[in-house]
Amino acid sequence: MFSTIREDIRVIRDKDPALGSILEVWTYAGLWALLHHRLAHKLYKLNLKFLARIVSQWSRFLTNIEIHPGATIGRRFFIDHGAGVVIGETAVIGDDVLMYHQVTLGGTSLEKVKRHPTIGNHVLIGMGAKIIGNITVGDNARIGANSVVTRDVPAGATAVGIPARILIKDGLHLSERSTSQVMDMALSSADPMGELMRRVLREMEDVRCRVETIEENHEPDALMHVHEIGREHRKGEESSLIDLYDQMTDPAAHPQENVGGGGI
Repeated sequence: MFSTIREDIRVIRDKDPALGSILEVWTYAGLWALLHHRLAHKLYKLNLKFLARIVSQWSRFLTNIEIHPGATIGRRFFIDHGAGVVIGETAVIGDDVLMYHQVTLGGTSLEKVKRHPTIGNHVLIGMGAKIIGNITVGDNARIGANSVVTRDVPAGATAVGIPARILIKDGLHLSERSTSQVMDMALSSADPMGELMRRVLREMEDVRCRVETIEENHEPDALMHVHEIGREHRKGEESSLIDLYDQMTDPAAHPQENVGGGGI
């Protein structure tokens, strides 16, 4: 037990550059929440669930961090800042996980089954992230700040957005991948709204082309003046709507720093 406590203290020193002296670790809400949880979890495993809940609720009152006594937490777990963190009963957290404030590991089922996420080793979870359901976040993955994750995240990947999509996998940004790799990723984790917008814009382009063809075939002279006016209003818009949409939503055209999402 004491070796585990020493590891919990050491990981704060290693992962928080704001730490002044080693004595300051005893002011960290995340450390106190973890110490209370380790006691509550032992009581829970001994089927002393009422006592376990008392310990966990007292910890919540002190730290504003709610960890269900049934949650399984590995070694060297660090909750930075901590305020607003919620970890559900059947959540499983591996070793060396770094979690920031306002993170939720929540469930989606009312059945008494495994309904909370499983977090692998060496995972970073950015502030405000919501990881929902019986899903798995692989080893060395990174979850961006304020992301909502409802599907499995592969090992080594970075997931961002609402709903979360894979932005970086195996060390490569989405924009750096080959076409086949991008298509494979899109099939497994497509953005439904983005795909819907592309289909709508593609159909609009098709309809516009058909209308222009019909008009030119029937009254080419009468439409010449109208087309000239239209060109004046559409200066700089020679690209199709779908091309413009892809340019606007291309991550490479709008790089975001700190996609891993520490959020501090």
